[in-house]
Amino acid sequence: MNAIIIEDEKPAARRLQRLLTDLKVDVSTMLHSVEESIAWFQNNPHPELIFLDIQLSDGLSFEIFDTIEVKSSIIFTTAYDEYALQAFKLNSIDYLLKPIDDEELETAVKKYRNFAPGNSKISVDFEDIKKLLVNPLEREYKKRFTVKVGQHLKIINADEVECFYSENKGTYAATTEGRNYLLDTTLEHLEAELSPKLFFRVSRKYYVNVNHIKDIISYTNSRLQIKMNRFNEQEIIVSRERVKDFKLWLE
Repeated sequence: MNAIIIEDEKPAARRLQRLLTDLKVDVSTMLHSVEESIAWFQNNPHPELIFLDIQLSDGLSFEIFDTIEVKSSIIFTTAYDEYALQAFKLNSIDYLLKPIDDEELETAVKKYRNFAPGNSKISVDFEDIKKLLVNPLEREYKKRFTVKVGQHLKIINADEVECFYSENKGTYAATTEGRNYLLDTTLEHLEAELSPKLFFRVSRKYYVNVNHIKDIISYTNSRLQIKMNRFNEQEIIVSRERVKDFKLWLE
C-alpha cells in the first residue's frame, strides 16, 4: 500500500510515519503545506491513500483540492473534531483525532484495506465539509442535558457545564454548582453536539467551556494547564498537539 502524509507539524508527521511502518504501510512522501502539496500532486502519480491534516501552515488542506482532482482515498488526521466530525464519518475512509491512537490507526488502515481488493474508493465531498468548516456556528447544538439523580431527572443547561470529562469508562458533566453528573453518553458522541463557540476538546479526556476558565498556566513539555472556576478535582492539561489550536480557538 502506497501512502503519503500531509501534515504541517513535522514531529507529528514522523510519529505517524513510524506507526504506519509498523502496519506495513509504505509512506513515500511527507508534505507540510498547501503550496508544497499542490506542486507535488502536479508532478507525481497519486498515491493509494492520503493521511490528511486540515489546517496547514499556509491554509486549509481543502485548498489543495480546489486545484487538484484527488485520485486517492483519504483518512483524516485532525484536531478539529468539533467542526466537521459528522462529515468525516459520512464521506471519508475514517478520521483520526489527534493525538493519534495506535489502535484507532490500525482500525482505519484495516478499513481501507477492506476496500482495496475491489479498487473501490470513497469519494469525499469537500464542498460539504468546507461549508461546515466555514460556518460551524450556524449549526444547532445541544443546549441542555438530562441526568438521573436517584429517582429524579435533572436538567442541566450546556452553559452551566464547566467541563465534560471521562473517567473509569464514564462521561461526566462538571457544573458551576460544583457537582459532577454521570451522563448516558460518551465524549465521542458529544463531539457533534457541543457548540465550538463554547467548548473545546483540550485532550482525549476533557472538553472545557471557555466561559468558565479562570486561569491558563504554562506547563511542562510546551503544554498548558487550565484552571476552572469550580472544578478542581483533577488537573486539566491541554495536550501538546492541541496547544496551537486551543490558542487560536481562544482568539
